[in-house]
Amino acid sequence: MIAGIREPRQSDTGFTLLELLVVLAIMGFSLALIVGTRMPLSRPNIDATAAELAAQLRLARSGAIVDNRRTNFVLDLATHRYQAGLGPARPLPPALGLQLTTIAGERQSAETGGIGFNPDGSSTGGRIILDNGVRRVAVGVEWLTGRVSVADIR
Repeated sequence: MIAGIREPRQSDTGFTLLELLVVLAIMGFSLALIVGTRMPLSRPNIDATAAELAAQLRLARSGAIVDNRRTNFVLDLATHRYQAGLGPARPLPPALGLQLTTIAGERQSAETGGIGFNPDGSSTGGRIILDNGVRRVAVGVEWLTGRVSVADIR
């Protein structure tokens, strides 16, 4: 050792990279076990379905404005399917209760009806009620503005 200069010491404090990787791997494995064993929901996810319907209604309204022609959103209560504009028919969870309130001119049958959107953004108006046995949620469309809203029903 040269006078006045100290040699560097190896410190016993801190963690090695290997130790940190092992701890992270254990934490990741534990998290995967916790998330993976979560019990599946026995009831349909009413919030996700309401959000999906609201998005498709907004898309139909936008399509009517952009294409400058009337666009229909059709709901079939018997088969639990809906169609927005010229898009494909999409399924809804079969365990979910559905109700449609719309004007008489938009009813095609007792089980099928829809909501029409005009090129100016207005609509025929209506409301779709979703019921999963615990909660009821309404997806509403205002006739004057075509505004789509989602709200819990008490």
